[in-house]
Amino acid sequence: MINNHSFNTIEVNDASEMELYVAIPEGNGPFPSIILIQEAFGVTAHIRNQVEKFCNEGYAVVSPDIFHRTIKRIEAAYTDFSIVTPHYQAITFENLKADLTACYNFIQNQSNISKEKIGCIGYCLGGRVAYIANSILPLFAAVSYYGGGIELLTDKAESLHGAHLFIWGGLDTGITTEKIDTVINAVKNAGKEYINIVFSNAQHAFNNNERPNFNQNASNEAWALTKAFFENRLK
Repeated sequence: MINNHSFNTIEVNDASEMELYVAIPEGNGPFPSIILIQEAFGVTAHIRNQVEKFCNEGYAVVSPDIFHRTIKRIEAAYTDFSIVTPHYQAITFENLKADLTACYNFIQNQSNISKEKIGCIGYCLGGRVAYIANSILPLFAAVSYYGGGIELLTDKAESLHGAHLFIWGGLDTGITTEKIDTVINAVKNAGKEYINIVFSNAQHAFNNNERPNFNQNASNEAWALTKAFFENRLK
């Protein structure tokens, strides 16, 4: 029995157990679904709020705890990255593939969730994972908010399944214009459908209203774009 709007434990194919924060709209469905990937600080209150925000728009949403092999349900302070560093560094591509596949299989096993209309979105670390998810899973759409390190994964561009929306902050000192160009050129050269949006006056993590870089205008406008993008492709 799946408990709605709460954490649920599922098994991953490497014999580990992973928690998902799950939110499913009221009614019979089947609902289109979104896999929502955390920032580096865990499935925090902010991430759970994002899950609920999409759920209110009619999506069944699951958010996996991708640090589950090294720590359970961490909610680290945004002011001390050193707390999450060992968990962040322990992530591997194979582990992510196992976790994302487990999320996909979970969705496939729910009678009130669509088996086909599946998307993914992620923020920061999650932005990179959403890109990986789109290269692994048969998604209809994926969104990466300021995904650091995607420029190191250009070999995955040819494997992208669904259209991909990239959202960046133009003042993000960690993700330069050169890195963005590397990502977009790889996706373009692979012939994949994409949208590339740069908010020139926004910094990294501008969408998180609990962090100092929060930018209300950029967040609102990015939400409107993201909402339309998913509506067009998942509904």
